[in-house]
Amino acid sequence: MALNTALSGINAAQSDLNVIANNIANANTTGFKGSRAEFSDIYAVTGLNLSSTAVGSGTYLQDVAQQFTQGDITTTNNSLDLAISGNGFFVVNDGSGNTYTRAGDFQQDQNGYVTTTSGAKLQVYPPNGIGGFDTSTLTDLRLVTNQSNASATTQLTMTSNLPASATVPTNAFSTSDSTSYNAATPVTVYDSQGGSHQATVYYVKTGTNTWNANLYVDGQDAGTQALTFDSSGALSSPTNGVLNFNSVTLGNGSSPLTLSMNVTNTTQYGTAYSAGTITQNGYEAGTLSSVNIDSNGIVTANYSNNQTVQLGQVAIANFANTQGLAQVGNTSWSATTNSGPAVMGTAGVGQFGSLQSGALESSNTSDTTAQLVDMIQAQRNYQANAQVLSTDNTMTSSLFNAISR
Repeated sequence: MALNTALSGINAAQSDLNVIANNIANANTTGFKGSRAEFSDIYAVTGLNLSSTAVGSGTYLQDVAQQFTQGDITTTNNSLDLAISGNGFFVVNDGSGNTYTRAGDFQQDQNGYVTTTSGAKLQVYPPNGIGGFDTSTLTDLRLVTNQSNASATTQLTMTSNLPASATVPTNAFSTSDSTSYNAATPVTVYDSQGGSHQATVYYVKTGTNTWNANLYVDGQDAGTQALTFDSSGALSSPTNGVLNFNSVTLGNGSSPLTLSMNVTNTTQYGTAYSAGTITQNGYEAGTLSSVNIDSNGIVTANYSNNQTVQLGQVAIANFANTQGLAQVGNTSWSATTNSGPAVMGTAGVGQFGSLQSGALESSNTSDTTAQLVDMIQAQRNYQANAQVLSTDNTMTSSLFNAISR
């Protein structure tokens, strides 16, 4: 009996060593979660009321329990590297269903999809078209690499001060005669194809507290609009503060350019002319320059024309019993009846951990010192059980020798 009992101990120690060896082998595996060998004793009662004299029959491996403790977070220079601090898993899909991982070393494939190193696609909530995300469905995250469309300028906003002390020009207004206007402000505008054009607003004082704003685009006259100020220097006309100019045909195949100009904050004070804030709402076509993922998992594409597009929000999954998840390799798990269904959400909300871009979660077995201590203990258990085998063999040999005399 002692032989079988010691053999069960040797097998248990070997299983323990195998688990520890796997933990050490994955000390540098991103997002890896180590395991722990758990054992139970073998005990059989041979009859009624004989438990006080019954002897155990050894041990056996009852479970290899996964340890979902947090790994260290290390920073990287890759915006597609993601790390979860706290509860939750990334959701990925390999074409046969969703699996779950803590390994955030994602990359872009040849079709623009964000994938794991094994090719499973990262799942996100798609934009809902009204500034949020549709959390009722999941989709593959795909980085839009085509150009951002151009947008024609339709509105200018200018904040200027026109000098109250300015004199009315004696010469008729002409863009080629600098004495025929009091001030000029240039601004770049864009047509429907994204082409840039030079627009200039020429200010001409016409009388006490009255001015004309003359708009020219690439030298073409877009019309004249009047401005009136009150005695305190504030704009009184137009009452809505918006000047509407005529359309200009640019002759390059783009749509005619029609501009309005918001001058609500334009003033007429005794100081010199000054052009303040100048903005316009058009932009040229742009190419993808970078991707940003914030702490809430919102993925934003940034284009060279300073435009941004939200591509989705990273989905985070959690489970009632993470120990019940089934390992499927590639640092991934699948849901089982023991784990319960995935509870879906977003980073930083409720039970879900926070998300960090440009970082990775290290293996939680990266502290190999602790693993080596466990290995030494398992080795001693193995040696002790082997010694039991040797001792039992010696005793059996002695008995046989005594009987044979």
